[in-house]
Amino acid sequence: MPALVLLVEDSPTQAMEIAANLQKYGFEVQIAQDGLTALRMVDELHPDLVVLDVNLPKMDGYQVCRRIKRDPNTAGIPVIMLTVADSSEATMTGLEAGADDYIPKDIFANENLISTLQAFDLDVGS
Repeated sequence: MPALVLLVEDSPTQAMEIAANLQKYGFEVQIAQDGLTALRMVDELHPDLVVLDVNLPKMDGYQVCRRIKRDPNTAGIPVIMLTVADSSEATMTGLEAGADDYIPKDIFANENLISTLQAFDLDVGS
């Protein structure tokens, strides 16, 4: 059974690009386009991992991450923040919110994301 990744990204174009990249490596991907939908989907789907943008409508990624990590039912789900906010302050805020990793959206983002996901040793399809 391939690992289920919940991708939380408000840009449909970026969401499709990231999802296609993850699927290429055997991950199953579900997409949420705002923070509130993401929290509902985390509860319903209990994904193996959440890839979370910071700049989201309705609730930012930091708030979503804090909520996931505060709930005993979802606290064990790894959260990786993938965002254009790449200052050291933004990184610290993400890690303090409970993110397991923080990846800036740059030219290496896809490679960094895949290697980070592989480090979590999730089951991937073939």
